[in-house]
Amino acid sequence: MDIGLLYHHRRLALIRLAVLLVDDLATAEDVVQDAFTALLRRHGHRLDELGEPEAYLRTSVVNASRSVLRRRRTARRAPLARERPCPPPEEYVLLREEHREVLGALGRLTRRQREVLVLRYWSHLTEAQIAQTLGLSRGTVKSTASRALAALARHLEADR
Repeated sequence: MDIGLLYHHRRLALIRLAVLLVDDLATAEDVVQDAFTALLRRHGHRLDELGEPEAYLRTSVVNASRSVLRRRRTARRAPLARERPCPPPEEYVLLREEHREVLGALGRLTRRQREVLVLRYWSHLTEAQIAQTLGLSRGTVKSTASRALAALARHLEADR
């Protein structure tokens, strides 16, 4: 498989995945671009020796998203008070209210719960693929998804 073809077919899906994990389109695009750059640097234009390049990229995107979130958490702990930038007004116009509610509730889940739900319901991955991407057992993925759905339901109910 050629990396250009892979980029053409999987870039948008990976950006969507990263957006749901880091909650910022520009950062998500950077994360995906960095994942493709690392893949190219490590394996060149031909990916014949790499068994599953899509799984490699998904794992890279999830790991890079975790790093972004860690850096953000560290920055928030800094003693300087920082104002949070307001999202652009068109962002809220584009999302229907129930989508905003779900995204808000998703943001209150733990990192692992959010990752599992995003990979399962947004990226449509199987439990085995999620386990491989996150480096977890299938049982952990299954129990995390169950707890995450219950927590998501509680958050949505509390908001109403």
